[in-house]
Amino acid sequence: MNKPFILVVEDDKPIRKLITTTLETQGYRYHTAETGEVSIIEAISRQPDLIILDLGLPDMDGVDIIKKVRDWSNVPIIVVSARSEDRDKIEALDAGADDYLTKPFSVEELLARLRVSLRRIRYDSDKLQKDASQFINGPLRIDYAAGCVWLDEEEIHLTPSEYKLLCLLAKNVGKVLTHNYILHSIWGSHPYDVPALRVFMATLRKKIEKKSAQLRLIQTHIGIGYRMLQVGDDFSDR
Repeated sequence: MNKPFILVVEDDKPIRKLITTTLETQGYRYHTAETGEVSIIEAISRQPDLIILDLGLPDMDGVDIIKKVRDWSNVPIIVVSARSEDRDKIEALDAGADDYLTKPFSVEELLARLRVSLRRIRYDSDKLQKDASQFINGPLRIDYAAGCVWLDEEEIHLTPSEYKLLCLLAKNVGKVLTHNYILHSIWGSHPYDVPALRVFMATLRKKIEKKSAQLRLIQTHIGIGYRMLQVGDDFSDR
């Protein structure tokens, strides 16, 4: 089986070389683009399995590239950028990026983020072939048809808001969801603010992670949002 094909969009030569050398040593196939215009053409023509994207390109802002790609593709996009402000991360994630890595970064973390996003591709593919009425992630099982949640075959009783939160995270497993995205998806016109969302999330985590201190299903990205981890994901909280 061929290794996934990755499009690297980066105009900084040393960073581009670091990324491509890392991919090469791990056996990934890749192609590079140094401008936004070229990256869009390459994304359409080559149909990559994943895109690694810098935001600060010479001809186009990376957020605009994300929006253009999202018009026709759900390919995972990992942003690798020197922009470290929360508002920049939120803007990119709200535009449709799956993950955000701030420069400078470690090779190990980049590879871990790649593995997470590529597992999501496999999960989405498997989901098309299986009964989509259930979600299973390690000891967690959601029966969408019945509206029930089990942990190690013990039913967990959730409030309607907690259940909606869990389902939203599960249907986007491996992807960082911003506070605004979650609020809009569940409550529409944002009747709850971020502090209230944190309370809902805290009670949800207490219920689904209660059996083991080592079981971590929901990852907090401080100031950004939350992510449902697939059991076995191997990177730390931001």
